Amino acid sequence: MAPHMKNNDSRKSIGAIHGFEITRRNFLIHSAWTALATVTFPSLVFSAENQPALVPTYPINPVVQTTRQRMLSFSMNIDILTEEDLPKVSEYYNHGYGLWTYGAGLPMQQRLDLMPGYYRKASEHSRQLLRFFAITDIHITDKESPNQLIYFQQENPTYAGNNTSIYSPVMLYTTHVLDAAVQTVNALHNQADQTGQTNPFDFGISLGDACNSTQYNELRWYIDVIEGKEIHPSSSGLGVDSIDYQKPYQAAGLNTNIPLYQTLGNHDHFFIGSFPVNTEINDKGDTIRDAYIQPTVWSVGDVLTPDPIDMSNFPVLINSDNLKPNDNNPSYYTGTIDGTSQYGEIVGAGVGADMNDAPAIIANADRRSLSRVEWMDEFIKSEASPDGYGFKLIDPSYAARDPGFACYSFMPKDDVPLKVIVLDDTQSEEDGSKDIHGHGYLDALRWEWLQAELQAGQDNNQLMIIAAHVPIGVSAIGSETEWWDEKVDGYDAWENAVDIATLIKTLQNTPNLLMWMAGHRHMNTVKAFVSPDPKNAPWKGFWQVETSSLRDWPQQFRTFEIYLNRDYSISIVTTNVDPAVQIGTPAATSREYAIAVQQITKNDITVNNPNYRSMRLAEGAPPISVVSMDPSREQNNKPDPSIKFPDLSSKGVPCNASYNAELVKLLSPRMANELKRLFRHS
Repeated sequence: MAPHMKNNDSRKSIGAIHGFEITRRNFLIHSAWTALATVTFPSLVFSAENQPALVPTYPINPVVQTTRQRMLSFSMNIDILTEEDLPKVSEYYNHGYGLWTYGAGLPMQQRLDLMPGYYRKASEHSRQLLRFFAITDIHITDKESPNQLIYFQQENPTYAGNNTSIYSPVMLYTTHVLDAAVQTVNALHNQADQTGQTNPFDFGISLGDACNSTQYNELRWYIDVIEGKEIHPSSSGLGVDSIDYQKPYQAAGLNTNIPLYQTLGNHDHFFIGSFPVNTEINDKGDTIRDAYIQPTVWSVGDVLTPDPIDMSNFPVLINSDNLKPNDNNPSYYTGTIDGTSQYGEIVGAGVGADMNDAPAIIANADRRSLSRVEWMDEFIKSEASPDGYGFKLIDPSYAARDPGFACYSFMPKDDVPLKVIVLDDTQSEEDGSKDIHGHGYLDALRWEWLQAELQAGQDNNQLMIIAAHVPIGVSAIGSETEWWDEKVDGYDAWENAVDIATLIKTLQNTPNLLMWMAGHRHMNTVKAFVSPDPKNAPWKGFWQVETSSLRDWPQQFRTFEIYLNRDYSISIVTTNVDPAVQIGTPAATSREYAIAVQQITKNDITVNNPNYRSMRLAEGAPPISVVSMDPSREQNNKPDPSIKFPDLSSKGVPCNASYNAELVKLLSPRMANELKRLFRHS
């Protein structure tokens, strides 16, 4: 996800919920009772059978449960530290930040939004067609890199203070959290129920933003964790003998029986997910790319808040002129992390005019920025399953027209007519945009490919799932994460190949489409795109499921189970999972920091943006018409009724940003008949 403007008052929406206080002693006592559950509930403990041979340095808790059994619980009533205090990590525990326990489980919500008036029992599944997991927005971060934006989180808290994409102490432990998540996936893959039956994953998919800032070493750490190699998380060589987040360690590696497919995200090929790396940053012609491997901390103007900011002309156009420092846009040293400090102290940050010399750091050529082609090549060179993490499946005819083409499709199981369409819907480096590059976007080649894939799926009687990084129809206009429309965003040089209305209409005219999966917003939102004719053609509706980031709270991934029901409808059962971190490990520290940051910033990650017909860009200004963020539903300036987050505060979970659901879809008569032919009930 790219840094973006704050478009909601998060303190009003979350600050009033009820919480509770726990002590460190009670927390440890609860952890002891959790460990005892391995004796009382043996079915919850995974078997070591078929696990990778490598013994991880940081094993997870042997009790592995999903949010359906238990949720993380912590108080939201602590108001001592502010957004400016995020770097005061050593003070978190003294003030009670980061303490957590377990609360009640999150129920499964049956959703019938796509077929009004329809009723079915939850027990009517006929057979499981597929089981897989999705991770996204891991944001493996080189915290010692010279060209970050850390200072702007401190310098301008009214704008960037809640923007944990540019600074949060969780950036110290991103590889460790991924390692814990991989071990949790392995455990669920082998986990037996009380009858001794297992339900292994058919595959996994990563929905983009593996890297935080398109660096070679970030990508290598990501792939090496997945493949179970020794990880050296210090890019400076400092602190490797004494600092927990810097010490080398052995990653567990994903079970080799689970193929993992990869999707491209905006952070994987843009600087901090926001700007093309060839953007000039000064009058000398230096680019962002040059700054990755320099021996001093970056000096640059405030690229997040160019001066002047005029909300009546939002979004502000960020071009090369106001990226360059000038009298109205002074130069800043953006800061980096001191790898020799226990809490990741920020160093080398400040106003350029106040500092005599550029702060020196240890340079590392492995911090170099990767192009799309170079990024994909690292996966293609791997010997892991599937071959090339899916990128070897790219149609050569499309790759010949664009070497950076990152779309492909695959059939997870030979005996199940279901195709996964892996779609790169991130912006192009040459799209003409001057603002933050976090929008959804398809150039003409990708749009051509997607239409062909959808039509082929219909012609071949295949169910379909689209796996993309950027979701559709949920991000507010002007948020810089919505579907890019040059007419709204102020550009004439380059057009998106498809506007949001045409895209959604095309998807609705693909009745075999079950779901659009995405990451990007770091949220666990489920949304219904209802058919334009729900009474006579309900199969034209489809679901969208977003998965939160492994970097920031709630640091979760999702499991998906696709069922064929006895009435030949389809159920998608999706469940959030917390990595089963073991107390005392670096991943557990990251969880505590992630919770503390949420307690401090009170970011609203359950946002349900109104679908505006018009909006006022400034108080007293006349309303202007805007392109709808979701043309499939009423333009009534109201939130989406299909986006829901259950209130669990009365059950000991004051802050809930997760969502478990059974999503039901009726199939077209043609597709239902095809499945009857293939899977006729006895």
